[in-house]
Amino acid sequence: MIQPERPPPRGLGRLGGWIWTGLGWLFVGIGLVGAFLPVLPTVPFLLLALACFGRGSPRMEAWLLAHPRMGPPLRLWRERGAIPRRAKFLAITMMSLSLGSLVFFSAMPWPGKVVVVIVWAMVSRVILRAPDR
Repeated sequence: MIQPERPPPRGLGRLGGWIWTGLGWLFVGIGLVGAFLPVLPTVPFLLLALACFGRGSPRMEAWLLAHPRMGPPLRLWRERGAIPRRAKFLAITMMSLSLGSLVFFSAMPWPGKVVVVIVWAMVSRVILRAPDR
């Protein structure tokens, strides 16, 4: 089993550990829902879960990193800040389809659409600039 890189920070004591662990499980749940819904991303929520478990439960952090299905992209991101090429393609494609739907079919006022386009461009830039491996 993979060991966590650092012990959880102290500060809030046992209650803080429970809060961080609870948030970690919340993000794992949202990530699992995202595995079945194409409009909801999985890995960003699992990265949040990993960060929360790192503060609240080193055992759950190690479990998530060692998981046969969820662990590899999380380890790749943690070790190299990398996003696999296939994941990049799927992320940009789904974000672009969602953006197109919002821009052309939504009743959102145009200033809101401009904000969404700017956020899409910034997130796309981060994804595309990340190494593949």
